Amino acid sequence: MLRIIAALSATLMLATVTAVAQEPAPSSHKGMAKAGGAKSDAAAISRATSAAPPDIGRHAAVMAMGADGKMKELRPGTNGWMCMLDLVGDSMCLDKTWQAWGDAWMNKKDPPKPQAVGVAYMLNGDKGASNTDPYATKRTADNQWVVSGPHIMILPTEASQLESYPTDWTKGGPWVMWKGTPYAHIMVPTKAMAK
Repeated sequence: MLRIIAALSATLMLATVTAVAQEPAPSSHKGMAKAGGAKSDAAAISRATSAAPPDIGRHAAVMAMGADGKMKELRPGTNGWMCMLDLVGDSMCLDKTWQAWGDAWMNKKDPPKPQAVGVAYMLNGDKGASNTDPYATKRTADNQWVVSGPHIMILPTEASQLESYPTDWTKGGPWVMWKGTPYAHIMVPTKAMAK
């Protein structure tokens, strides 16, 4: 998950195009799937959009890293969602609220107060992240590293809405990731997770 979110810094430079997007956008952790060639672009689009329900992925903008190291829009969107694929195959689709959150996370600033509940999909799961440290890049003895199966991520409109959820991901229900930080959010498994 962190690798995908890390890619948001470059992606969110396009936020004036993509985040405004309830209208079509113009075509135009560490990395995204490299863009290059119609066949590889089609494969990256397919994998990236598979992170969300088909009706969302079908109309989402899709971003990838170009051969020049700059973000490239592989496909414009028409629904305000943005889907991405990282170099190791993790995929994520974000609504506008999550896109703003990702910009804040990347720039280490407080996220804007969500005006609406934010939703992000990772229906293919992820390769892992710390449950306590938003900037951890690897497992340590005390950072509660969790590899999440398919899940949805929710940003509530009020931080107090997080209080009733546990931080324990092993119980099979929703939990709060990064509790006590400005980046806290609810993780909702869509399938039982391996322990």
